[in-house]
Amino acid sequence: MTIHIGAKPEDIAETILMPGDPYRAKWAAETFLKDAKCINEVRGMLGFTGTWNGNRVTIQGSGMGMPSLSIYANELITEYNAQTLIRIGSCGAMQENVKVRDVIIAMTATTLSTPSSGIFKELNFAPCADYSLLEAAVKASRSRDVATHVGGIYSSDVFYDERPDLTDQMMRHGILGVEMEAAELYNLAARHKRRALAILTVSDHLITHESLPSDQREKTFGDMVEIALEAAFA
Repeated sequence: MTIHIGAKPEDIAETILMPGDPYRAKWAAETFLKDAKCINEVRGMLGFTGTWNGNRVTIQGSGMGMPSLSIYANELITEYNAQTLIRIGSCGAMQENVKVRDVIIAMTATTLSTPSSGIFKELNFAPCADYSLLEAAVKASRSRDVATHVGGIYSSDVFYDERPDLTDQMMRHGILGVEMEAAELYNLAARHKRRALAILTVSDHLITHESLPSDQREKTFGDMVEIALEAAFA
């Protein structure tokens, strides 16, 4: 057990899917895993372990924002030997050709700051996905009836952003969507030599202002979960 995860070492698989919402973790485990068992309830941040096509998988909520994800990813890597970590989350679209319910596979993650900023100091480190996972996810997406986009995303450290000038520059430079966790996941994976990827479903749009209600955010993102599972075990 760790401070934030109440599981025994044998309870957690080497392959981890990490939704921000703990209830999405519950839904995904019940929907896609066989014999899923709840292995964490500390602070209500639910985690489950089961199997997919005979492969052990843990789905562990990460909470909102890079500091929260950093806690869970650090503990999963250093205390539970997680080798592959895939974020399955929602994001806001920042390009007109990216639509609500589309899937974004994040090649890079731009950010103003992360919990790792204190380590990098003046260095502008460029966090990116593991290529083998990225390639496998792109391949898996081609067999699905969902529009998929591959490219850079923006990991914001605030939800209620009051920097429209910064948003304009992200859009100008082709950033596909905005979320709040992937950059730090990529930083940690690079530091510990693990595989990481973020696969995101567009839940709202910064240009059209279209958005999905919370229940659909929680339970209708099946394509990205299946893409993540196929990529993890490709």
